[in-house]
Amino acid sequence: MSNLNSAHVSDFKVDRSQTSDDLNCTIQHPVDLSQVRQLNRDLISVEKAQRMAEFFALLGDANRLRILSALATQELCVCDLAAVVKMTESAVSHQLRSLRAMRLVGYRKQGRNVFYSLKDNHVFNLYREVAEHLDESDD
Repeated sequence: MSNLNSAHVSDFKVDRSQTSDDLNCTIQHPVDLSQVRQLNRDLISVEKAQRMAEFFALLGDANRLRILSALATQELCVCDLAAVVKMTESAVSHQLRSLRAMRLVGYRKQGRNVFYSLKDNHVFNLYREVAEHLDESDD
């Protein structure tokens, strides 16, 4: 996996001319056991895969993504965030609880006010990369 960690997302190219039939083995050949063993060592654990699935499932909600979008720009209190995403304060608070539980957002108190922001640069970068990926053309 170290090769993958050092690669940049733009280094990967998808050959869209291939069909699904081209991707299947057409000639029987022995399994490369050394390659399989190496991949088994590098493969994420079932537990981590489950945690990642839960993480991405949480992001499968348009309202939560709109909240993250607003927080990617600046920190906001619940009332301002509710106005920006056109939701009730109660609904925004509910979504923020879920986002906090997955450590996607954090907060700070200033007197009686609570301001929310993205938890760290990992969250911001994840948001930015997905947004940029979706803006790419299919060429």
